[in-house]
Amino acid sequence: MYHPSGSVVRQTAGSMTGLLDSAAPDSETLVFQRCAWCRTAMYHRLICPVCRGSDLRTERSEGLGTVRHATVVHRNTPAARNVSLIEMAEGFVLRGRVVGPLIGIHSGDRVRLSTAKDPVRGEPVFQLVDEPYRAWT
Repeated sequence: MYHPSGSVVRQTAGSMTGLLDSAAPDSETLVFQRCAWCRTAMYHRLICPVCRGSDLRTERSEGLGTVRHATVVHRNTPAARNVSLIEMAEGFVLRGRVVGPLIGIHSGDRVRLSTAKDPVRGEPVFQLVDEPYRAWT
């Protein structure tokens, strides 16, 4: 189905309104949903967690965020890896991996999207934007 603006409109289950996408997202683009009623941003949801609305619009993220929690996981992997909760600039939170020294990733660090979908685990991968000086403690 086509929208008058020329964009492709996809119908979603449970919603009579469509998502406007001019192109399919690639591995460099992170997409999220925004509720049409209360404007809450969320990641991979079917219903808005605030107002329970199902009229969700797809938007592209700028890819900038802040680490809210970082941990090192040793299970189901040959080497230790980072798993972090990232709060994106648009206001939604997602789980992803931050590339860098495991001991050097902390809450409050700024990150930028590197890859929207890791080929092995299928999760977003981020890089540190800047590595602030951390005094020895």
